[in-house]
Amino acid sequence: MMLRILLWAVFVVVALVAAVVTVGWMLPKAHIASADATVRAPRETVRATILDVRRYPEWRTDVKQVDVLADAPLRWKEHGSHGVITYEVREQHAPDRVVTAIDDPTLPFGGTWTYELADAGTSTRVRITEHGEVRNPVFRFISRVFLSPTATMEQYLAALDRRLR
Repeated sequence: MMLRILLWAVFVVVALVAAVVTVGWMLPKAHIASADATVRAPRETVRATILDVRRYPEWRTDVKQVDVLADAPLRWKEHGSHGVITYEVREQHAPDRVVTAIDDPTLPFGGTWTYELADAGTSTRVRITEHGEVRNPVFRFISRVFLSPTATMEQYLAALDRRLR
């Protein structure tokens, strides 16, 4: 009797894992998500803060340490709640656009963040658009079912606003 229960439990676990992997494979790797906020600072100040990666640990609670790897193009490693991730600035169009990218193809995810900055009186409207991909089918399933596609961008924007008050 106990063996039968154990076999059924193993079967159920294997079936659930197989279902997660199958659904994950069926979901698209690529996604696009956007978030925006009005930050109480002029556009040039916002842009400078976004590009001053050395100071991220001062205002981003999810970043504990930053190692700058190169200045042109700007490349850095963030050590934080999402592990160690290498980033690079791919485009800069002063004063209203910056594009950063995850620069590590070994991670189960990757993509770019495009920051678009627009004057809003004495404030700045910041829009972040993520063009991302989740390479691992299990992570793809988890991110689609359990995580908000804009949560990280919203957290970043809230921290940016707090920094510039």
